[in-house]
Amino acid sequence: MLNRWNTFPFGNGAVVAGPLMKDFEQLFQELSHQTVRQGREFAPATDIYETESGVTLQVDLPGHDAKSIEVKVEKGVLTLRSERKVDEKAKEGARRLERNFGVYTRSFKLPETVDATNVDARFENGVLTLTLPRKEEAKPRVIEVKVQG
Repeated sequence: MLNRWNTFPFGNGAVVAGPLMKDFEQLFQELSHQTVRQGREFAPATDIYETESGVTLQVDLPGHDAKSIEVKVEKGVLTLRSERKVDEKAKEGARRLERNFGVYTRSFKLPETVDATNVDARFENGVLTLTLPRKEEAKPRVIEVKVQG
């Protein structure tokens, strides 16, 4: 028995079966979405600001427990570690889970101008804010120009 497929041309002249292509595309999207979620490391958005007084990092960690967040500075590198756990009760009836779960680790090389011994870390509304003050010797100085004469 022969099945008749509706076809449509692509820009390069190739012809692909319409319904078959649609099914394949949907399957590919679902599989690639699962692969990306399961195989990639969680990397939440991070904003970094530098001012005259120092450096500020803001990291989006929605759903993370403040107790699971670890901030460590060692040899000029700031390392963040946190874990977001799956709610097992919610997982039971889930049809689709798109939010990231698991351990998050990210490191940032600090500029030599910051005082890594005085890091301030605050966690509010799912955002981790780290403030690293500038070393006194690295702060800009205003030098008075004397007029002679």
